[in-house]
Amino acid sequence: METIRISDALNVDVAPDGTVYGIELLNANEQLQEGDDAMLVVINEAVGERQQIPLTRT
Repeated sequence: METIRISDALNVDVAPDGTVYGIELLNANEQLQEGDDAMLVVINEAVGERQQIPLTRT
């Protein structure tokens, strides 16, 4: 496993075969507080898929 630092707020964990294993939001509370209808959007450019995941507060 290799962790690639994208910015002060984001790391991406990559498996030895090059696949993304994890995404770390280092200040998630700040990044994910956009409102009651906030969505996390995941785009898989390799296959052209887009998925929206609603975010809920606990």
